Amino acid sequence: MSTEFAEAETATAGRGGGAGPVLEVSGLDVSYGRGRRRRRALHGVSLSVAPGETVGVIGETGSGKSTLARAVLGLVPASAGSVLIDGEDVTPYSRRQWRTLRRRGVVQYVFQDPLRSLDPDLTIEDSLTEPLLVQGVPRKQATARARSFLDRVHLSGELFERLPGELSGGQRQRVAVARALVTEPRLVILDEPVSALDSANRVKVLEILKELRATGVALVLISHDLGSVAGTADRIAVLYQGELVEAGASPDVINRPRHAYTRLLVSSAPTLRTGAADRSEREALRALLNA
Repeated sequence: MSTEFAEAETATAGRGGGAGPVLEVSGLDVSYGRGRRRRRALHGVSLSVAPGETVGVIGETGSGKSTLARAVLGLVPASAGSVLIDGEDVTPYSRRQWRTLRRRGVVQYVFQDPLRSLDPDLTIEDSLTEPLLVQGVPRKQATARARSFLDRVHLSGELFERLPGELSGGQRQRVAVARALVTEPRLVILDEPVSALDSANRVKVLEILKELRATGVALVLISHDLGSVAGTADRIAVLYQGELVEAGASPDVINRPRHAYTRLLVSSAPTLRTGAADRSEREALRALLNA
């Protein structure tokens, strides 16, 4: 990310009222392959997320947004830069250290497909209590907390004994969110959490994410759809071809986009158009990017 955008990122961070960032990514590079086949997926990306803040990371397929999530979670190594969680540099962590961190529930991840988060053979009760039992929480207390978090995502306790396959897609995604929250993590990364949902369930899940601000959890919301993130994220970071090309408060990025790719995203989102770009203008922006 350029110095200009790094300064903008720092200036607009800090919804947490002066508290240090939960997540701080600095100058992150990630590459895949070796030799001539080596491909740079991320270059110089810097990003921070404060307690109680939601940051939307937006980009098309191949932009590097999922690689960023995987690097933050220690699933792919960084070739340069650092990742700090609660001020601790986790970049050099071994697999064993990452397993310990995940077991503590400090960082959680919500998949686009909730069935990747939920064991199809476990009841909703077992899915929600399992991470607590691993931490040594007594079963009675774990069950009570699981019911509390099911309620927090606006689901009835009647679902407790059901299997994931007996729920609708929207219900499963809300259970996946509850499972991520039940350990009371400091950071939750959500990868395209609403892209597979119908419009009604998309609205429900996004409203739940808004409500989570009050809990103090830091959220990273990854999406290809700027329109679905605009009303939920406090700040937006735009990735294009592995680089962070724009970052700032959501209203600023949406109403005053500076980079051609951001302008293309805004003009392509029906809910964000302001009398805005027609097809010819979007084609011109795409041509500018490909020049």
